[in-house]
Amino acid sequence: MSSHHIVRDDQEPALIIANGAACHEELLGQLLEWQPLVIVLDSAIERVINLNIKVDVVLGDFDRGFNPEEITASQFPIEIIHKPDQNKTDLEKAFDYLIERKIPAVNVVWATGRRADHTITNLTNIVSYRNLLKIVIHDDHSKIYLLPQKFQKWYPAKTNISLIPIGVVNGITTKNLLYPLNDESLTMGYRTGSSNAVLEDGLVTINHSSGDLLLMECVD
Repeated sequence: MSSHHIVRDDQEPALIIANGAACHEELLGQLLEWQPLVIVLDSAIERVINLNIKVDVVLGDFDRGFNPEEITASQFPIEIIHKPDQNKTDLEKAFDYLIERKIPAVNVVWATGRRADHTITNLTNIVSYRNLLKIVIHDDHSKIYLLPQKFQKWYPAKTNISLIPIGVVNGITTKNLLYPLNDESLTMGYRTGSSNAVLEDGLVTINHSSGDLLLMECVD
């Protein structure tokens, strides 16, 4: 696989390749085709090189051993960014890098699967970037993102949708879901909105008054 991403300005979404379970090549190829900036975390650089993917930036703490000359030779031109801060994950460092560059949105792949602790951390940490960066995490079965307080989108009937609270989310009201919510609360570990579905072709509305609510568009 090779990347032929179309270079635009920094207003287009970037792509981050993390180091979780690989997604299907078709999904990765679709995302690569439309991303002007491709970032790979240093822990995944060998996997990316083996797939013949051209990236623009490799970023991380480089704590697993790193040969800049080898990477530069195979990926030239490439920006190598060393971020040794152990108080943040490498994925968070990549988010911070995009914010510094004033890039408004990013798609993320290879951020789920493999280690459960990494998956949970990657999914829950995106709430701290609310109002700073629009983040969408993709894998072969899910598209995951943080909802604004008022959300509306058209879906075909029977689309699987899960509403996952990070902490406590209050005042949730939905329209056009099989299991509707009417000014209700969801709490992580106690009650979630997992395995809901779109009732009929049309707009789905999901509003909430407070808290951080993840939407997962899922396929089996």
